[in-house]
Amino acid sequence: MTGSNCRPSRCKRDALPTELIARKRSLVRCRWSYIILQHRTNHGQPTTDGGYQRTETNNGSADCDDYGPGERGRGKCLGESGNCCSWRPVLAGRPREMLWAHPDFAGGNQRPSGSGIPLLFPFPGRIGQARFSFAGRDYQLEPGDAFGNAIHGFVLSRPWRVVEQTPARVVGEFQASIDDASILERWPSDFRIRVSYEVRGHELLSNIRFENTGDGPLPCGFGTHTYFRLPLVEGASPEETLVYAPVSRIWELHDMLATGQMRPLSDATMLAGRALAGRTFDTSYTGLQTESDGLVHTWLREPRSGRTVTQRFDTSFTQCIVYTPPHREAICLEPYTCVPDSFRLTAKGHATGLRVFAPEEAYETSISLEVSG
Repeated sequence: MTGSNCRPSRCKRDALPTELIARKRSLVRCRWSYIILQHRTNHGQPTTDGGYQRTETNNGSADCDDYGPGERGRGKCLGESGNCCSWRPVLAGRPREMLWAHPDFAGGNQRPSGSGIPLLFPFPGRIGQARFSFAGRDYQLEPGDAFGNAIHGFVLSRPWRVVEQTPARVVGEFQASIDDASILERWPSDFRIRVSYEVRGHELLSNIRFENTGDGPLPCGFGTHTYFRLPLVEGASPEETLVYAPVSRIWELHDMLATGQMRPLSDATMLAGRALAGRTFDTSYTGLQTESDGLVHTWLREPRSGRTVTQRFDTSFTQCIVYTPPHREAICLEPYTCVPDSFRLTAKGHATGLRVFAPEEAYETSISLEVSG
């Protein structure tokens, strides 16, 4: 669960079909095809067939959501964007969806940043006016919001490749020079990002590795935009959900960009296990604190049942964005490794968390989600 710098070896790429992804105890979805792996036990013991049942469909419509005896959880990934758009652990004997996604999301007809777990790289959040300067060169990006800012990087809306699949997990990869070379005109260096997902009991585990595959320095940041489905328990009130993040300050925003000024928390922005209670967030938090395990913990809790979803990540994530979509059926707790619009703020002397990697330098980190109760 800790990040580490490493020098990668140049490994041979697995020649796996792009449209197929599979994961232990999971339904993993891409736009054209599904592979379903169901983990089953017989009174707590593995079945004689190894506990897996594989079903494949290419019609883009069937979910095959009938859970077998002993199955403990499933997940779904959209191969078109590396987005894990469903996580359904079995709780109190019944599967319960813990992520929110629009019903048409898998069809490619919805915003890539609006469902599941969007992956934000090489920049999370916004870059002001969709332009930045680095190492004496100016770069122009695509505007993506109402203010003309670029938003959430390149990889959440482009096809990924499957580079590994086993009964236990799925690994997807995106490299700019291979998967969309036009990015190289808009970013200082080539890059590769590789993300794995694994369902393990009541946990959803992801490991993230990003690498400078170019010839020059790679400035970058990473974040996730997880839509946690509310309520956590059927029949509960979403507004009673308790929200916790160990933060101490917020960035002052103008047109959704940090001004460089930070403010203390107010009653309206406090996240110390208070109820959502109608509050609306699109708020950039900083000053994160770790628990005794050295990790940052955020959580959501349904107060009557005690059901809790905990997110854990290491200290390479220095920011946490909290967002409530207008439909109020979800809340996003988004760990970022850097402040949005980091280039501008760094040039003004602010500590932002923006990382710059030398050629062949790589970094690994991980995020875990766990539900209890």
